[in-house]
Amino acid sequence: MVELNRERMPRHVAIIMDGNGRWAKQHGVPRLAGHRAGMEAMKKIVDHSDKLGIKYLTVYAFSTENWKRSMEEVSGIFKLLVVFVNRDLKELVDNNVRVEVLGDYSMIPEDSKEALERTLARTKDDTGLQFNIALNYGGRDEIRRSVEQIARRAANGEIKPEDVTEDMIGQGLWTGSEHAYSPDPELIIRTSGEERLSNFMLWQGAYSEFVFSDVLWPDFTPDEFEKCIAEYQSRDRRFGGR
Repeated sequence: MVELNRERMPRHVAIIMDGNGRWAKQHGVPRLAGHRAGMEAMKKIVDHSDKLGIKYLTVYAFSTENWKRSMEEVSGIFKLLVVFVNRDLKELVDNNVRVEVLGDYSMIPEDSKEALERTLARTKDDTGLQFNIALNYGGRDEIRRSVEQIARRAANGEIKPEDVTEDMIGQGLWTGSEHAYSPDPELIIRTSGEERLSNFMLWQGAYSEFVFSDVLWPDFTPDEFEKCIAEYQSRDRRFGGR
């Protein structure tokens, strides 16, 4: 593993977990097997983030656009969520990991929703790593929701248009909610060689450092994770200054 500076660890890392489908194709297995392998990779990164002292880890699990995929694939993804909860919930609790959801999960299958809510309830008082699952999440929709809330307040005479601040918009995002509060990510990682945000954390990523890995998500190991963090630590973050 690379040598990391524990004094310069990012507080919040967000990951676009890309490449499950291509991994499945390369290995001659169904796409769902790729998602299953991706779930195993995710578990290892959650565990390693906790060991590294990262305070917030957000993974892009299911976007608002992913509903366009086949019903078989969508259904399989949510069944894997149930498997993950049933198998790993005790370990999350034992490791003091708190799970939160970013996104509107009200429309996911009932068994998946129940498993998810069981996880949220069991881990709500944990004080270690906060593991955010971006589920039915879209960056544009998130901003729209926040602006809609502000517009309602203005229409009700609670605020004037000139009173609107960036903080106000940020508070209306999923990461600004009281239960799932998370600071903006210092580091956003995308796997599989693609170099785009795909509607992920558009507001929060304004000053994030981006690291793109060619590794397909199921093959993304703790070693690869540390390489991305080392790349982040090598950069000089100026936030628009000199």
